[in-house]
Amino acid sequence: MLALVNLKGFEKRSVSALSGGQQQRVAIARALVNEPRALLLDEPLSALDAKLRKDMQKELKEIQKRTGITFIFVTHDQEEALSMSDKVVVMADGRIQQIGTPVEIYNEPINAFVADFIGESNIVTGVMPRDYMVTFAGHSFQCEDAGFAPNEKVDVVVRPEDIDIVPIDQAMLTGEVTSVTFKGDYYEIIVDIDNFKWMIESTDRVNAGDTIGISIDPYEIQVMKRSVYSDTFGDYSSFSDEMDNLSDPAPEDEA
Repeated sequence: MLALVNLKGFEKRSVSALSGGQQQRVAIARALVNEPRALLLDEPLSALDAKLRKDMQKELKEIQKRTGITFIFVTHDQEEALSMSDKVVVMADGRIQQIGTPVEIYNEPINAFVADFIGESNIVTGVMPRDYMVTFAGHSFQCEDAGFAPNEKVDVVVRPEDIDIVPIDQAMLTGEVTSVTFKGDYYEIIVDIDNFKWMIESTDRVNAGDTIGISIDPYEIQVMKRSVYSDTFGDYSSFSDEMDNLSDPAPEDEA
């Protein structure tokens, strides 16, 4: 088992002399030695730094392939879930929301919770006047969805990387840039469109205060049925619900 987790020769090493990654490998070896039919890993990499975490992700995938044991991997890291899984199960409030491949979960989320939890998403309320046409943010867009009732109210998902910045005269929507964050290989741009904060991920450089135009292709628009999670996610005024509630007054102590 030590050979399997690349720790052959470490048999006599003191625990205090092992790195974080080596300690994780020991824990995995101890779990695998009994040859279980399924192995539950509950956020096993959460304490590791980013680069070591990626290395351990690769190692775990290789170990799973070599042993053939089913790994049930619990994580709150969406990128980790997408990159490591053959099948993803998204849960909320103790209930399964959706089961599918990483591509299915990302490209066809079943409701607003899944769309928000797996990756970044702009989620707005829309109306389907007819098949292959959806209206939101004051504009009608062609889309690739059908099967909704005429004028049914829906949730619309547009991923930040799927929005194009275009000249104003070619734009479907226009808005004012409220913030720009450099992320290395792209800019994270927050745009106010009719008091709704949209996120755009683009290599185009813009500045806070600029008015920009955006365009969205039909195949980049995902339409979902309304759910109990509607109107809860998608506006990037803040990135976390907890931030929205920080200034709420504390409840009075009960007598």
